[in-house]
Amino acid sequence: MTAEPTTAHSSRWPVPPQDGYTVDDLFTLPDLPPHTELIDGSLVFVSPQRDFHSTMIDLLMTGLRSTAPPEVRVRREMTVVLDRRNAPEPDVSVVRTEAITGLDVTRYQAADVLLAVEVVSLDSEARDREAKPHKYATAGIPHFWLVEMTGTDQHPVVRVYELDPVTKAYALTGIHHDRLKTGVPFPVDVDISAEALAAL
Repeated sequence: MTAEPTTAHSSRWPVPPQDGYTVDDLFTLPDLPPHTELIDGSLVFVSPQRDFHSTMIDLLMTGLRSTAPPEVRVRREMTVVLDRRNAPEPDVSVVRTEAITGLDVTRYQAADVLLAVEVVSLDSEARDREAKPHKYATAGIPHFWLVEMTGTDQHPVVRVYELDPVTKAYALTGIHHDRLKTGVPFPVDVDISAEALAAL
């Protein structure tokens, strides 16, 4: 008896254009996995997330929504168009209310975003810490938060950044361990302790 010949996987990945993908491609290519991002003209697929990632997003969403003024809305995992070759998906965004024109909205423009939040994942550390903050700042998003889990105690830490209009770069304005309390982009006071995370 002879072994059956092996065959190549029948799925075909899209072949990128010579100059890379654009935002239009991101929203028209068929069968892309959920939460696909566009970074520098390349499609970035999301790996399965740890419980910390999902729970931390929930904690921040609840805290932000509890004090958000009527002129803004808090959204999770929605595409933000920075330019024609960059459309990342922040874990949490604070957007201007007028940008939400209906339940069928699939993306927001950078000009409508006041805050972008990234919860660092193992597979996206470099993007979350370096590439995305630089791109958000260049696009003029005034506030950025970077959320990580510290060491072995699995304790959340939130680094808060504000855009310097002169340098067009983010400046660190605070590092928060147990309580995230800041006045921008609106007054925020969120319990981010390990106990608060475990209670969700």
